[in-house]
Amino acid sequence: MKEEVRLMKGNEALAHAAIRYGFDGYFGYPITPQSEVLETLEELMPWETTGMTVLQAESELAAINMVYGGASTGKAVMTSSSSPGVSLKQEGISYIAAAELPALVINVMRGGPGLGTIQPSQADYFQACKGGGHGDYHLIVLAPSTVQEMVDFVGLGMDLAFKYTNPAMVLADGIVGQMMEKVVLPEQRPRRTEEEIRKQCPWAANGRKGLRKRNVITSLELESSKMEVINERLQARYKEIAKNETRWEEIDTADADYLIVAFGTVARICAKAKEIAAKEGIKIGILRPITLWPFPYEAIEKAAKGKKGILCVELNAGQMIEDVRLAVHDSLPVEHFGRLGGIIPSPDEVLQALKEKIIK
Repeated sequence: MKEEVRLMKGNEALAHAAIRYGFDGYFGYPITPQSEVLETLEELMPWETTGMTVLQAESELAAINMVYGGASTGKAVMTSSSSPGVSLKQEGISYIAAAELPALVINVMRGGPGLGTIQPSQADYFQACKGGGHGDYHLIVLAPSTVQEMVDFVGLGMDLAFKYTNPAMVLADGIVGQMMEKVVLPEQRPRRTEEEIRKQCPWAANGRKGLRKRNVITSLELESSKMEVINERLQARYKEIAKNETRWEEIDTADADYLIVAFGTVARICAKAKEIAAKEGIKIGILRPITLWPFPYEAIEKAAKGKKGILCVELNAGQMIEDVRLAVHDSLPVEHFGRLGGIIPSPDEVLQALKEKIIK
């Protein structure tokens, strides 16, 4: 398949991207607002074209453990869900991180807590970026703001997961999952051969007697001194990821008087608020974290210099704002504006919040 321009939903784009980037397997379970990922994969039937396995598991727990098993053999595997479903996957995600395996998890967020609403949210920031499961671990977290980035981040997430043998997550709000936009689908990436997998993943378990020494994949270590060594190795890797893979986007931050920090599609709403504000003589800059972990602390600190205040805009009660405040060390006012329950703010509401909370 050559590069192709299509009009499609974000969820549909995720499915097409999984095939195009040469994934070996997808294991999932339907839940709104991301059910189209599995539905689209079943419609496309990639097992007949690329050999990709697509399986609807009996539950979210089964799906993440299938990912654990597939990743253990060096295969490129992924799962997708929405907020309550990702909560159920947390134990398995922690196991995958501890076993130092590459895997991709997609979360198309809906409102909570609990079963909540099927409407959009960004309230899983803490869960994704602060370690939703147990233990000291991190996921590489990518936050798309366009349907094109939904496509691109599937490939980037897989590449980073294999580069650092660490699970990655695409953390998308329900808006981008359901919206339709023009996207450029990449050319088909060939799936790796077994020989290529053995060379790329010498740590992988294959169960073949006589091929080479068989590896054992586990997240269990009963001896404390050895478990500490494992944890220290993980922490060193996280420092390397933070050094090399922090990503963000800035819009007119240099000459602005005020800074808005927002991620995902909310950043696009804020960009429109910036245009409206400019007509009133209010100069706003936008900083959009692309990697929520590692978080762009230094970029925000630099962009905040000379500003009169920062407004964090999120579809939650205030989660990313904690990291923004850490970035600027209380050097200027940092306030939060968010809507809850699946309500999406308008650009005018964002601008009004800036006036009331920061400009005053």
